[in-house]
Amino acid sequence: MKYKLIELKKENDLNRILRKQKREKGEISILFTSLWDKYSKAMVGRIKSKYKNSDSGIPLYLVDSYNMPHSFVIFNSSRVPHLVTIQKNRVLSEEYLPLIYKLLELE
Repeated sequence: MKYKLIELKKENDLNRILRKQKREKGEISILFTSLWDKYSKAMVGRIKSKYKNSDSGIPLYLVDSYNMPHSFVIFNSSRVPHLVTIQKNRVLSEEYLPLIYKLLELE
């Protein structure tokens, strides 16, 4: 699966994206990370090196706890990294690190 990497800096942007997804029923993925977590830093580094030049694919939104702390409440995210995949009417939430690497094809 190919991803289009998009970094978000404002909570309003995420809210707008979620409303748009609800209307259009497209597939998106949101990765919640922290600037202070070594596992999050390593994962974001690998994601940026793999998907930085990708212009097509499923949107992968990067949300960090420093810029967007209130966004973590939307999906009850208490651990980082936390991957949320939204498909038509289904929300898949994953916090298990090896599975996130597998889902994002970073292995």
